[in-house]
Amino acid sequence: NMDASASVLSSSTSFSPLLSSTSSSSSETIGSRILDYAHHLQSGEFAENVNDDNNDNHADDNRNPLPNHIFEKEELLAYFEKCPETYIVRSDPRRFLKQRELYEKVTGTECMAVSVEKSWVEHSAGDFWVDIAVANSLPQVALENASMVLSRNNFDIVRAHLDILSDDDNGDVCMLRLLVERHDHHDNDDPSTSSTSDSINQVEDISVLDPILLELKRTKWMDPYAMELVFHRYPWLSLRRGEVITGLCSLLHPIMSKKDAFAFSLGNIFDMMTNKRYIQHASSIADLFLDRFRPSNPLSDEDFDERKGDLMTKIMTDVEDTMAKDLLIKMIEIVTHTLRTNIYLENRYALGLRLDPNVMHSDNADDKEVPYGVIYVHGRRFNSFHVRFKDIARGGMRLVTPTSQESHALESARQYDECYGLAYAQQLKNKDIPEGGSKAVNLINCDELSGDAKQFVMRKSVKAFTNTIFDLIVETDETRQRVVDRLGKSEVLYLGPDEQVTVEDINWIVKRAKNRGYAIPNAFMSSKPASGINHKEFGVTSEGVNTYLDVALRNVLDIDPTKDKFTVKITGGPDGDVAGNEIKILFREYGDNVKIVGIADGSGCAEDPDGLDHEELVRLVDNTLSISQFNWSKLGPKGELHAVDDNEEGIKARNSMHNRLVADAFIPAGGRPNTIDMSNYKNFLLPDGSPSSRLIVEGANLFITGDARQALYDEAGVAIIKDSSANKAGVITSSYEICSAMLLSEEDFASNKPQIVSEVLEKLRGFARAEAELLFSEYESHPDA
Repeated sequence: NMDASASVLSSSTSFSPLLSSTSSSSSETIGSRILDYAHHLQSGEFAENVNDDNNDNHADDNRNPLPNHIFEKEELLAYFEKCPETYIVRSDPRRFLKQRELYEKVTGTECMAVSVEKSWVEHSAGDFWVDIAVANSLPQVALENASMVLSRNNFDIVRAHLDILSDDDNGDVCMLRLLVERHDHHDNDDPSTSSTSDSINQVEDISVLDPILLELKRTKWMDPYAMELVFHRYPWLSLRRGEVITGLCSLLHPIMSKKDAFAFSLGNIFDMMTNKRYIQHASSIADLFLDRFRPSNPLSDEDFDERKGDLMTKIMTDVEDTMAKDLLIKMIEIVTHTLRTNIYLENRYALGLRLDPNVMHSDNADDKEVPYGVIYVHGRRFNSFHVRFKDIARGGMRLVTPTSQESHALESARQYDECYGLAYAQQLKNKDIPEGGSKAVNLINCDELSGDAKQFVMRKSVKAFTNTIFDLIVETDETRQRVVDRLGKSEVLYLGPDEQVTVEDINWIVKRAKNRGYAIPNAFMSSKPASGINHKEFGVTSEGVNTYLDVALRNVLDIDPTKDKFTVKITGGPDGDVAGNEIKILFREYGDNVKIVGIADGSGCAEDPDGLDHEELVRLVDNTLSISQFNWSKLGPKGELHAVDDNEEGIKARNSMHNRLVADAFIPAGGRPNTIDMSNYKNFLLPDGSPSSRLIVEGANLFITGDARQALYDEAGVAIIKDSSANKAGVITSSYEICSAMLLSEEDFASNKPQIVSEVLEKLRGFARAEAELLFSEYESHPDA
């Protein structure tokens, strides 16, 4: 009973201060019982009580832990500093060391470790202690998840202890100890399955609890909808089935919404596929998926084809609703086109599928180029795509965080197309480096989340996505045993930072790459703050954007920016990478010759026909502040500042700034893809048909659709430098950084970093200027091209 266990917990929860502020002698005094027990253990006093059982999860005969260096006195004293005082004082020494072993398994990670043993003293042999250590989890969520799993398997929590331990820079570890007992209530509606507790009544071997322990470990990363499906609506569904069903439903949305966006909305897909009329069909498809990739005796191609044929026949015969039929058939098609999955890895953070990309292009009406590979990741409150156009590819990872369910559904429908478009643009801009183009887009459900909670979920999503990538591309003993590979080749991926990825994310990813055994960890992620070339710190993308702007001003507008006055409007805030650095480069290169007449970002917009104050803009950039923080007093007589803040007028002004303001050049250096498309491109034109800017240099990816670009040029003569040229400097930098990581140690790179950065910046400007001048030279020779 979850409510009952919560009330039990309230009297035994430890949130007291850690011991770090106390002296070593007081720590030694407080933990004397534990230190004394550990001393006897390390000396071999309890050797006759241990056996050779190496099972990580349970220890019914092995009451005492084995000797371990982490039980040495100095190690324990250091560990005490991470613990609440009440936890040390209250804990039984043997149980404390057992939980210390669990802590060791999760420290520095995002993992969960679980163990169980019989309760020998307090209750009968039918009761068990379940110990859980979970990194960076909200205590209430950890308890609720454990309670749901145990209740589903016919166990009640009769006592609970919870303590929060520090994990230094990694966050904290929630330590749960639950005393559970069996009950006879059965809510399993599937007669084909039996309750775990029935087996316990007949078998004394505690290993029969292993399935429960695996379920407990999965709950941290399970999507809330999957949890609802399994724990409340259809208890007969296993967690794996539920996760596969919800993962396939989410994947169906960007595929099927192209046929009918209303009929195949995200909500409609989930409602229909989890309806009582169709859940058995969906479950059978999940079983087909699970059996195809079962590590022991996976389905052969012949058996798979036979099972698939039987399922298709049953669906065509039994299902009358056309929508449901289309969805179920497409589900089977996805299973057929899955080449690799991490579904059977014990410590995975999310569900990952390496897909044959043809499944995303089966109705390729527009004859798009099919990418080389697609990876899909379904996790807790997020779904991700990684698309690449060559076997070895490089591209950024971005986070998309819509603030409402409605906007999330819209972004879900176009998520794959956005990722595809960004990857294709990356493929074009990677022409100066050996790697092909790729992109990762993580769509995160932030509905009803506060600022801190939103950041928490975003950081978790980054970790879950990248860890799943490692599941699918890093070969280890576990993956060789538990991942059925229908791709038949190893894969090499490289990531870089894009929208909303933080320095902390970058550092965690590199550290995790090393922990997971990636061949060259420093090469996996670019823009590292210490042993890399951070894009924002050195403004590498903006250096390229500004070089294209310089050449275009001279060729299109006959403006020498070093001598002539000119005006610019920018989307993307002073706190952003491309926009913030472009602001500083404009002032560095052209001084008072440049007037920035408008800037818009997510927080609002600032406008001034006389030019926004240079010093104030630099202050915002240097302090990583949005444009809404612009000082009103620094505006000129005609200046205006519009903040969004639930202000309809502010939202309207922000969304239209790039169209309304007249400037020589427009630099989209931030903003959502397809902001300007065929439905609204005429808004960029003035009443007389002339453009509000004659020159556009695309610092942001896919800001303008291809057909809208052509229309602006044909109807208004707007010269547009495409994103695949204008902002390619960032990925060139990443490639040089990774080459350096392959050749130099971290120490060698750090000691030579100033020279490396200087030479890379010189090359970036050279590549950009050479291509820009070539483009305009070709245009003069072939104006109709």
